[in-house]
Amino acid sequence: MMDERPRHIRPLVLLVEDDPLIRWASAEALSQAGFGVIEAADAQAAFAILQSRSDVSVLFTDVEMPGRMDGLELARRARELWPALRILVTSGRGAPPALTLPARGRFVSKPYAQDEIVRDIGRLLAA
Repeated sequence: MMDERPRHIRPLVLLVEDDPLIRWASAEALSQAGFGVIEAADAQAAFAILQSRSDVSVLFTDVEMPGRMDGLELARRARELWPALRILVTSGRGAPPALTLPARGRFVSKPYAQDEIVRDIGRLLAA
């Protein structure tokens, strides 16, 4: 019987950013680096995506978001429900206290260079 699974599966990144220009630029950089990208404009939409898909490898989320849930709450819930998910958190207001980051979660400060994000996500996946 022949194995019909794809030989190469691109890691899938869920990019959660409410600023459309930052989201677009980051999605472009990640796509060009070979990652699959799903975009969400807020934490509630991102959580719904995580609940409906099993193929997300990395959650990359901004902290400050519109709506009832911020990026840190999204990251905390994601870590509880999907412990293998890699998590990268970003903010332009400085690093959150270490205790608020989920276990094994990493932080990158805004503004960031797109190649920095590509490198950080690559490191998360390699760990």
